[in-house]
Amino acid sequence: MIGFFDRLARPWLRALDAEDAHSLTIKALRFAPNRRPFAGDSRLAIRAFGLNFPNPIGMAPGFDKHAEVPDVLLGLGFGFVEVGTVTPLPQPGNPRPRLFRLEPDQAVINRLGFNSQGAAAALSRLAARGGAGGIVAVNVGANKDSSDRTADYVRLIEQFAPVASYVTLNISSPNTPGLRELQRASAVDDLLARVVEVRNRVAPRAGPTPLLLKIAPDLSLTDLDDIVGVARARKIDGMIVGNTTIGRPSTLRDQVTAKEAGGLSGRPLYPLATRMLAETYVRVEGAFPLIGAGGIDSGAAALGKIRAGADLVQFYSALVYRGLALVAEIKAALSGALDRGDANKLSDLVGADAAAMTAEPWPV
Repeated sequence: MIGFFDRLARPWLRALDAEDAHSLTIKALRFAPNRRPFAGDSRLAIRAFGLNFPNPIGMAPGFDKHAEVPDVLLGLGFGFVEVGTVTPLPQPGNPRPRLFRLEPDQAVINRLGFNSQGAAAALSRLAARGGAGGIVAVNVGANKDSSDRTADYVRLIEQFAPVASYVTLNISSPNTPGLRELQRASAVDDLLARVVEVRNRVAPRAGPTPLLLKIAPDLSLTDLDDIVGVARARKIDGMIVGNTTIGRPSTLRDQVTAKEAGGLSGRPLYPLATRMLAETYVRVEGAFPLIGAGGIDSGAAALGKIRAGADLVQFYSALVYRGLALVAEIKAALSGALDRGDANKLSDLVGADAAAMTAEPWPV
């Protein structure tokens, strides 16, 4: 039923301001009946970060910013949901308009700036889930006006460890001034040392909470070397590659909207984000799993991420153009790859093309 209304409403929603359309979608899902997640193809199950994922398809953060509808999304077939980005204190984000569609490019530009209802609101909703089950993660970020952004992440880990399946440190959004400076080797080393310490300290009451680091696709390979080295030394549980890009590919057709400031997501991001994923995979050397994000809008694109090194994948922007049917399409494509004999299980395909990808010309 939700799929029917999704197909019916999508053209109407795309006629509205992008942020208004998103708000209406969240409100509609809040009143949708929760469906129990169905098992699906057991061959798509993945174990990563010490967690058992029923399938590798995740709702990326940015859709359910305030943890309002994670269980509805799980019932729609996602293998996991990452809510957020959540900041310690409520903040409005950047002035509107701040969300733009590039229709000819199947892309989105956002400069939302971590608009958040704050940790208390999200924590209350997640705690109320009780024993609902399913993998629901929390993406956390620092307040814009914070005097100690690392302390913000430490505080958020302590708060969300008891209720989150895993927590992602978002230090790669381009829309909070100076945030990406936390990706410098010395800064990320200090950050990871402090968040791992607090995670371990609260573990006796909160249980084990995997910590993931989300990086930008715009890093230089030298910076990537440094970040992966620090991540491995600090023994974090995984990385997400990657966030939106501040670059603007020359192939963009909507050159007017492309001039808007903010992070670009959607189809044009796929080549860069997938190359950075492959580069990360070969550097990680199996030390921890990766989540691939950026530009997934088809089953073939999701399979490409897995072959580039992703154990799990996430998307959000493609829902604007493809709708919820994309979830089933990706599952069918992954099952089809196994039916063809590409591998016996999905995990056998992880990173199959990574080394070859790193030898290709850099995407432009």
